[in-house]
Amino acid sequence: AEKRRALPWVRVPDYPFTGPEGSTSLRGLFGDASQLIIQHYMYAPGWTEGCRSCSFWADQFDPAVVHLRARDVAFAAVSQAPWSDFAAFKERMGWSFNWVSSADSNFSNDFHVWYTPEQLAAGETAYNFEPGLHYGEHAPGVSVFVREGDELFHSYSCYARGLDALNGAYQLLDLVPAGRNERVPPPMSWLKLHDAY
Repeated sequence: AEKRRALPWVRVPDYPFTGPEGSTSLRGLFGDASQLIIQHYMYAPGWTEGCRSCSFWADQFDPAVVHLRARDVAFAAVSQAPWSDFAAFKERMGWSFNWVSSADSNFSNDFHVWYTPEQLAAGETAYNFEPGLHYGEHAPGVSVFVREGDELFHSYSCYARGLDALNGAYQLLDLVPAGRNERVPPPMSWLKLHDAY
């Protein structure tokens, strides 16, 4: 954790987003906090439900948000789909964490969790700091940002199995004799939305 916190910061622009109250920005997602965690949530334009894996992680966010706020940390999920595409799904899932759309910016592309049709056609994709297409047009991840005065910085991102530490249910499953019991490929094929079990 100390090595992660010591990584160099990279200045980033104030990306625009759209949420339940209309237009906002990366700076706006901080609120009055100086640190921000963003979950890159896989939700493509036109989908009627979010990714089951991203939803598995999202089920754990609401209880943590109040504790993050107490430590000067804001939290938000960001998806490439327009806000109107996932608003009803968020309500169905009963989530209250902040969730916004990056449809009007390059944010999701810049953080390698969404690829343009041109990038896909040319094979110019990278995920988890490696070239290639690992999930498809959309991919999961977490990115951390810091605000110092008027400047915004990216301090950390993780992807793929790096996200496992952020899932409390997985950590609990790892304690029991059968573990995650994900022998049938693909590993998360057992997973359902929490209202579908």
